[in-house]
Amino acid sequence: MEMIDLPPKMRLTTQRQVILEELASVTSHPTANEVYDMVRRRLPRIGLGTVYRNLELMAESGLILKLEVGGTQKRFDATTDLHYHIRCTACGKVDDIKLPVQQEINKMAASATDYQILSHHVEFSGVCGSCGSAAEPSSIN
Repeated sequence: MEMIDLPPKMRLTTQRQVILEELASVTSHPTANEVYDMVRRRLPRIGLGTVYRNLELMAESGLILKLEVGGTQKRFDATTDLHYHIRCTACGKVDDIKLPVQQEINKMAASATDYQILSHHVEFSGVCGSCGSAAEPSSIN
């Protein structure tokens, strides 16, 4: 396991370590309930509230990302570098989308407002391969 840079005054408890490890082991951007189910396999006595509190705390401190996409449940991501996401409008699945981050958008926004632009968030929506192939009409006549 690689070294984790913790914010000042934040201890890496066993519970936080397991939550981080489980979150880093997937690319599915799980909900808090899904993280709870994953963590319970290793820490059977952990409570749902503990998982929720630790996910929120770690997101606030920048250890993980909290995604609030398209009016769905919050999802969590161990990848904290700036990247884009795509959400399936049929099943709600969220994936990373491999596109270069468009820093020009920040410059354009800065010139169109008096705000100091810190970053931007882009979420694409579409239908994933599983849902798309399930929705295709049958070729049997």
